[in-house]
This record gives sequence, structure tokens and C-alpha cells, in this order.
Amino acid sequence: MLYKGSGETVSRVVDRILSDEVGSRANVIVRDAFQLIGAQGQYVRIMGTEEQETRIRELIGSELEEVRGEELEQVIRALREEDERALSGVGMIFGGE
Repeated sequence: MLYKGSGETVSRVVDRILSDEVGSRANVIVRDAFQLIGAQGQYVRIMGTEEQETRIRELIGSELEEVRGEELEQVIRALREEDERALSGVGMIFGGE
């Protein structure tokens, strides 16, 4: 699941998720949209069980916009590239090439 919003709204929703018994067990990642794909706002990526995702949808309501289609694919690609760069850096730290 990927959502998009801005500033205080994202902070408020993420705080609500992290303080919820079910929602807090999901993996919640917030990234600046400009740094990822040059867009405005922030992205909130949520990965969890079906129960967690259902609860988080309830907690988000209509406060954040769900991202779909080409924008979703573009953001997921950027997040994967970010992860790969981070893993590559860790490899360098521990003696990799």
C-alpha cells in the first residue's frame, strides 16, 4: 500500500498508525516525494498482513491519497533503488567490493 500526503497530515496519520495496537505491527516507511521522484509531498508505504492493512486503511480514512498506476510503479522502483544503494553501502563497510 502506498499513500501520499503532506506535512502535518502525514505526521498525524503516521502517529495514529503507530499508536494503534494492530497498525503499529506493520512496516511503515515515510519518504520525501521530491527526493524519490521529484514530486510534492510525502509518501507513506505500508507493508503488513491483511489484518494490519485493513486496520490502517480505516485509520487513514480519506486523509491521505492512495497512490496507484504509473506513479505507484515509479515510487516502488525508486524505493528499490534506494534499498539497493543502502545494501551496497553496507557491503562496502564489511569488506565487500
